[in-house]
Amino acid sequence: MDRAAYDRMAEIDRDHWWFVARRDIIARLIEQFRPSRQRLRILEVGAGTGSNLDLLRRYGDVEAIEPDDGARAFAEQRSGMKLKSGYLPDVPLDDAGYDLIVLLDVLEHIPDDVGALRYLSGKLAPGGRLMATVPASPWMWSAHDLAHHHQRRYTRAHLLRVVTAAGLRPHYVTHFNMLLFPPIAAVRLLGKLTGREGGDDAMPARPVNAILRGLFGAERHWVARLPMPFGVSMAMVAEPVIL
Repeated sequence: MDRAAYDRMAEIDRDHWWFVARRDIIARLIEQFRPSRQRLRILEVGAGTGSNLDLLRRYGDVEAIEPDDGARAFAEQRSGMKLKSGYLPDVPLDDAGYDLIVLLDVLEHIPDDVGALRYLSGKLAPGGRLMATVPASPWMWSAHDLAHHHQRRYTRAHLLRVVTAAGLRPHYVTHFNMLLFPPIAAVRLLGKLTGREGGDDAMPARPVNAILRGLFGAERHWVARLPMPFGVSMAMVAEPVIL
């Protein structure tokens, strides 16, 4: 992503409704689908400014990769952790070393998504799992995707093909951010029609932020139990294929 995008993320990711509610949803997915070991060894790929690290540390010992120097420095300062640098597959990782590997809105940035997942599948310990969140619905492609240097948005079928080609077996797949899908889709479509597309990561007024957080965050109550048929994003939990 551009330096400006990381800077905006660092300013708002503690309080912005999207980041806060998404962390609640990620927590519920981890609690439902995590390996049974009490304390996990966890790897976050693409930690960005580090807004998910405190959440992940609830469940075990966390390592993280972030290739952008500025974002990595900010994440290290806020977390007290030392992060790995570099791009997959050029980052040395322990084979069969991790109980849980997460890519939280990262896979869409990677040109070779199959290759990245194939590399990571070999780093999962026996019984380990990989979890990814990605933007859904290619027809929703907008200036937001361009600003964040996305390579693609995914359909469910596309995501399943990528995961399977990487030697992983999908365990659970769901859309999320379903309740806010209609207004978000309408804004994206209107922008395309009028040619007035723009980024949508601004911090809203406090009452609006609270309402949006409540609506999006409510999905944590069912996201891990009842796969949703549509939404702005998708979540996938996968495990290595045992030969």
